[in-house]
This record gives sequence, C-alpha cells and structure tokens, in this order.
Amino acid sequence: MFPDYPFTSHFHDINGLKLHYIDEGKGPVIVMIHGNPTWSFYYRNLVHKLKKDFRIIAIDHIGCGLSDKPQNYPYTLRQHIDNARSLLDALRIDTFSLVLHDWGGAIGMGVAVSRPQKVEKIVVMNTAAFRSSRMPFRIGICRMGFIGKVLVRFFNGFAGPATFMAVTRKMSKEVKNAYLAPYNSWKNRIATHQFVVDIPISDEHPSYTTLVEVEEGLQKIKENGVPLLIVWGGKDFCFNDSFYDEWKERFPDAQSTYYPDAGHYLLEDKKDEVNERIATFFLSEGVD
Repeated sequence: MFPDYPFTSHFHDINGLKLHYIDEGKGPVIVMIHGNPTWSFYYRNLVHKLKKDFRIIAIDHIGCGLSDKPQNYPYTLRQHIDNARSLLDALRIDTFSLVLHDWGGAIGMGVAVSRPQKVEKIVVMNTAAFRSSRMPFRIGICRMGFIGKVLVRFFNGFAGPATFMAVTRKMSKEVKNAYLAPYNSWKNRIATHQFVVDIPISDEHPSYTTLVEVEEGLQKIKENGVPLLIVWGGKDFCFNDSFYDEWKERFPDAQSTYYPDAGHYLLEDKKDEVNERIATFFLSEGVD
C-alpha cells in the first residue's frame, strides 16, 4: 500500500487504544521514534538498511500513522513518553538504542532519561530535547486557537506543506501520498494539531515541567557515556543550526555529520548517505 513499506503491522493496547508499530529483524534493539507530522513511514529505508543486523521497532504515536486517533485524549509530551515506555515494557525489551527525529527527540529522550543504564546508543536528527523560545511564524500560526485548528485540521496546513517545505528534493507523488494518507480528514489530523499546541514555550504550559525533566535528564545520558550521533540537515527552517550547536555543546564528545543542503526530512533528501552514516555508527564498537 505504501512504497518501500512492506512491513507487518503490530498493535499494542494502551487502555483500549491501539498503538501501531513495526518490528523487523533480529539482534540488538533499535527503537525509532518519529515526530510531527510524520509516522513510522519516515524510517522505512533506514529499517531496510539495518534490519539484517538489528531488531528495529518503529512506533506510530497515538493519533499518528496507523495508530488509533481518539478525539478526546491527552496528546501531551508526558503521555507520548509513557506510551513508548509501555510498549518497551510489554515487549520485555531490556536494552535498546534510539533513533529520534523532530518531536521524537523529546519523547525518546524522555524514555532514555528514565532508564539511562538501559540505553546503548542514540542518534538525533533535526530535533530537540530541551527548552527553546524560538517559534517560526509558520508554526506559530498553527497554534492560534480556532484559526490554527481550522488551518491544520480542515486545510491540512501542517502535514500538507511539510511535504515540500521540509525537503530540498521533490518527493515523488507516491511518497507524498504515503506521508499524508494517515492524515486525510479533520478527525485524523487531531494529533497533528495537538503536537503543535503542545510545544511548551513558557513555564505556564502544561508540558513545560515535563520538558524540563527531560532536559535536566540529558546529563544522565552524558554521565553514562552513551554514544551519541548528531545527524543534521542544514536547510531546516524549524530545527535550525542553533539546535545543532546546542546538541554539540551539551554532548561535546558526540559524533556529528552535517548536510548543508538537506532539509528537515533529511532521510528523504539524503537517504543513502544518512542511512550509511547511521549504519556505520551502530555497527561500530563503542565510540569512534
């Protein structure tokens, strides 16, 4: 149904809701966590690259991808972290690595800092897991009450524009349609909008305390010597170079690879190069 996505669907029950995930390959576990407005489809080519050596689990957050999309649900950072932890516990996964993109950075690091001794390696791509006051206008307008809701949920004004604004290389029609397929109605765009609403800019925001906990917990990852790879697209209007620089400042021993001509969806813009870089990182012993 979706190009290069021949994977078997699995579902984890969370209080009666179905969280969709794929579980491919055998070996050390790598958990891939997407952001907004993507889904596990974003990782499809990386899954193909790694599944011969690793067991790959790629999650669709509740409200996203092929997961259930409840209309009355706490689409908060804390809830997404708890959902990911629930899946790992249900699968009895003890140790694991992470690949994180966009909002998946805060969610995945939220999981990691709660069990830092269980984490083997981490890859971060155009993401954050710390506070920032930066809010691009084109994202800020999607948070503007009823206007933002109509823009995102009626006109698909977040997932739709991302298919050309988040890349520097034009997507094929088939790939574009696959990104948009889960978000094809007002009802099915609930999480796309709620993710934007949940960005905690001020300390009065409900998710602010959770983000602070994640940010402060990053020190545990550093102290435990978890190898970190920073992979970055330089033409990202949202997660720009200031976020890249902050990751490098917080983790001075991290490896990093910067692609100046790649956009936010760097797994689309630099598929082969990024997949190879990440595979090399995971296949290497310890820190290069």
